[in-house]
Amino acid sequence: MLKIVEVEARLFLRDRLNSLFAVVFPSVLLLVLGAVPALRTPAPEFGGLRFIDGYLSSLVVFTLGFIGLQRVPAVVATYREKGVLRRLSTTPMSPARLLVGQMVVNFAAVILSVLLTIVVAYVVFGVDLPHHPLGLACALVLGGAGTFALGLVIAALAPTARAAGGWAAAVFMLLMFLGGVYLPRFMLPTAIQAIGSYTPPGVEALHQAWLGTAPDWRHLAIMGLVSLVAGTVAARTFRWE
Repeated sequence: MLKIVEVEARLFLRDRLNSLFAVVFPSVLLLVLGAVPALRTPAPEFGGLRFIDGYLSSLVVFTLGFIGLQRVPAVVATYREKGVLRRLSTTPMSPARLLVGQMVVNFAAVILSVLLTIVVAYVVFGVDLPHHPLGLACALVLGGAGTFALGLVIAALAPTARAAGGWAAAVFMLLMFLGGVYLPRFMLPTAIQAIGSYTPPGVEALHQAWLGTAPDWRHLAIMGLVSLVAGTVAARTFRWE
């Protein structure tokens, strides 16, 4: 398992462009948005907060979605397309170990990206540090697990990298919409906001932990259930070829 993680980490670092984008882009987007004076001004529609204060949870959603749904399925499908998985199938290694290795390495990238976003938000714009660090950690882990598990289902079933990219893009766009990345959540219908609160990456739990109190346990429980079910499906439907 350690060897798998080591190799996957090396491959992640060699893919410099995608790796750098995954880690740095949320902080860069925050800097761009923060350069607009109107988005640094408290507004009633944001509960008296600035837009950039409330948008931080959506930036975390983007980080989890991009790495879990765009990068992971494409990498595993490329392995399958190029025959790497066929070679691995001749070894005693189980598919679950490969999928776990992908989750460990890419989730480390998520943590690094979120920490960088926190530092930039605090130092440059004076955004409060997370009010409930433990709650944020729980929301990040469970929301990330659910998102990555959905990505692994795509990785397990997609026959080619192109197919994986197409399937993942559809799921990614849906979850980004529910997570308030494309439109602020207050502009979405109440039903859509409720669905987004319970689906990974869990924007409401992240928002509550960052700017309010402990996340709602029901949101965390549903995301944990999604990660368990989707992870099981991914491991059982995984194909070497």
